[in-house]
Amino acid sequence: MMDVELQILRLPHGAGLPLPSYQSAHAAGLDLLAAVPSAAPMTLAPGERGLVPCGIAIALPHGFEGQVRPRSGLAVRHGVTVLNAPGTIDADYRGEVMVMLVNLGAESFAVTRGMRIAQLVVAPVARPRIVEAPALDATARGAGGFGSTGMQ
Repeated sequence: MMDVELQILRLPHGAGLPLPSYQSAHAAGLDLLAAVPSAAPMTLAPGERGLVPCGIAIALPHGFEGQVRPRSGLAVRHGVTVLNAPGTIDADYRGEVMVMLVNLGAESFAVTRGMRIAQLVVAPVARPRIVEAPALDATARGAGGFGSTGMQ
């Protein structure tokens, strides 16, 4: 396991909410919380999407990214997921962490203050040198696309 520091700035509308945290000893993702007003939950109708504020900004170290991923419990119980999963937070971004949720369920879903809405996985990033090649090396799979390795 790498020892990496993640600096978190709590924004004014995030006051009183816990900082992102791991919910188990071996969890990969930090839970992100909704920083919507207590008196004004965000309601997502079936098929609707919305940008949910988290009330924090982060400073990822150089060479890392933040991956915003769905929470499986919201997906299985309510059909609510992260629309652009995984969303990417770049190491040079300093704005508010926001989560684009979509309601794929059959009923409206209320996003309330402090609700765990997504998870943040901090991961190293490789930035390869781009080299134009006249041809690519051959492999057994070749150009076989979607579903090609599962066909009999």
